[in-house]
Amino acid sequence: MPNIAIISDTHNNEPNLKKALAIIEKEKIKTIIHCGDVSSFEFLKQNFSLKTYVSLGNTDIDDFQDYKNIKIFKDYGELENLAFCHYPEKARILAESQKYDFVFYGHTHKPWQENIKKCIIANPGNLAGLIFRPSFAILKNNKLELKIL
Repeated sequence: MPNIAIISDTHNNEPNLKKALAIIEKEKIKTIIHCGDVSSFEFLKQNFSLKTYVSLGNTDIDDFQDYKNIKIFKDYGELENLAFCHYPEKARILAESQKYDFVFYGHTHKPWQENIKKCIIANPGNLAGLIFRPSFAILKNNKLELKIL
């Protein structure tokens, strides 16, 4: 599996997103998973040039369409041995299925990680900097690393 950046809850915070994208580029990561609450389709088109998979969140407009290198999932998405969604309840169901090694979610803005049997379920935090400090995660060689902006 390629190295992947996992972000969530950007809420159109372009300065923090640009900081995260600079780190992602420096780490030579080519794939991004976004766990929802991008907030604006225009924001998505203007800022995401890497291969990106997005699960819609509660502040996202649900008429998003796939755009060039961006694949949109309404409920949850899958990529090899992982799944991603916006809501923690859905993430728990996906993790308990034991079909995945990793399940990622957003919504709470709180960085979090736990094991459910063989599955690691994790929230990368939020890039908006709302409630908690802005953060995201990198999955490299099947190990998770939290990045605080």
